[in-house]
Amino acid sequence: MEHSSNHLLSVILFTPLVGALLLLFIPRESQNLHRLVGNLFGVLGFIASLSLLIHFPAGSAGYEFKEAADWIPSIGARYSLGADGISVLLVMLTTLLGMLAIASSWSAIQQRTKEYYILLLLLQTGMLGVFLSLDFFLFYVFWEVMLVPMYFLIGVWGSERRLYAAIKLFLYTLAGSVIMLLAILALYFNYAKTLPQGAMGTFDIPTLLAAAQQFPDSLKTWLFWGLFFAFAVKVPMFPFHTWLPDAHTEAPTAGSVILAGIVLKMGTYGFLRFSLPLLPTDAALRAKIIHMVIALSLISIIYGAVVCLRQKDTKRLLAYSSVSHLGFCTLGIFALTPQGLAGSVLQQINHGISTGALFLLFGVLYERRNTSLICEFGGLATPMPNFAAIYLIISLSSLGMPLLNGFIGEFTILQGVFSVSKTWAAWASVGIVLGAAYLLWLYQRTMLGPITHEANKSLPDLNPREYAVLLPLVALAFWIGIYPRPFFAYLEKPVQRIVQQVNPAFYQLTTSPSRTSSISFSSPTSNPVSPN
Repeated sequence: MEHSSNHLLSVILFTPLVGALLLLFIPRESQNLHRLVGNLFGVLGFIASLSLLIHFPAGSAGYEFKEAADWIPSIGARYSLGADGISVLLVMLTTLLGMLAIASSWSAIQQRTKEYYILLLLLQTGMLGVFLSLDFFLFYVFWEVMLVPMYFLIGVWGSERRLYAAIKLFLYTLAGSVIMLLAILALYFNYAKTLPQGAMGTFDIPTLLAAAQQFPDSLKTWLFWGLFFAFAVKVPMFPFHTWLPDAHTEAPTAGSVILAGIVLKMGTYGFLRFSLPLLPTDAALRAKIIHMVIALSLISIIYGAVVCLRQKDTKRLLAYSSVSHLGFCTLGIFALTPQGLAGSVLQQINHGISTGALFLLFGVLYERRNTSLICEFGGLATPMPNFAAIYLIISLSSLGMPLLNGFIGEFTILQGVFSVSKTWAAWASVGIVLGAAYLLWLYQRTMLGPITHEANKSLPDLNPREYAVLLPLVALAFWIGIYPRPFFAYLEKPVQRIVQQVNPAFYQLTTSPSRTSSISFSSPTSNPVSPN
């Protein structure tokens, strides 16, 4: 049953845009007013999104709060929004991290504050639009819109090689976007061929994906790879990842938080929402595609973790750690099991919380020391004990310590993957061990031991604003680690719907009353993606 939205999704989507427009009329000299307005609309955006949690029926499998209006009738494009359980969690992650990223910029940004906050709020609207669009044309517009503010955030407020990093980000993402546009147009025109003479085509996402089920496998394969390339660049999956370390290293703290916490999730969201329904139906062809994607995911997990061990810069280390962690997410998605998919979405949320918090923590150090080189730190637990305590918690959550959020996500993914292939699960587990190695080694080099630089002896500990930014993420890490059931409740029905559509052999609808609220799957008698 659809819920009456009262334009709820439009309010969530455009609240940041209203703030950006309001900032246009504030004089350039009023820097504190820029900060106040930027933070106000960051908070208002988060408050508006809370209504999704209040009103969204957690047991719903379909899209709720739908909104639709004619936009470009001549081509069949509409302003169409909707949210299912997957969208709700990603929207909440976007508004939370967006609010915290804006708050983290209060003292870090001293130049061109007006333009900075305008771009941050525009970026927020673009990302929300990607997660809420139910029209391919609208989705593509938002996908491209968010690229422009990210380019300028890195290119204007970044570090020494900021222009190189910004242009590299732009070119990589644009290359993927052009191929995705061709795939969307192919979907649109091939659907239009099935309509009566003179009938208008549509960019409606559910309609096109349903129609694609009747397309020949050869066409579906081309469509899959066309969309795959764009999403793989955004994730980023090996070997399309090389733009990410440069972008992270040069970006301001807020840009790194949003890039790691939200922008990368647009790629995994695309895999879930669009790539899986376009998998060919022929078992051999489908298995071949899945094996290729799984191989790239496993390479990403291990390669990203190994490269982390060689980094001398904290931002580059965290960038490569994202390559490794997002490899787990794509592995869970293409295992095509309910637990793999549910674990993947939860791990996307976990990565946003943990890695976003790590970038915020090192942003605090960058403000104090103006460097992100590991060798410039050491023994910081002495002058900054509270900082060190929060950093330890977040590090443990990122490496998957039980009772913290990373553990439940990785465990659920591995549970889903193990049912398909013990080999895949074993190789993925290597990434967990390597992850613990580089995260603990980084903590040891920066926090423990003697103070290695005179400048570190007098570093101030966290101030109230920094506590306000970091403690919500610590609380979420414990909440998800100890009691993840509310999050799985949002994911259960959408995940079941996806698996029933793309891999029904792995899904068993449990009718027992005691099992109705759990995500479960049967041990399949026929395994269309088995490596054996």
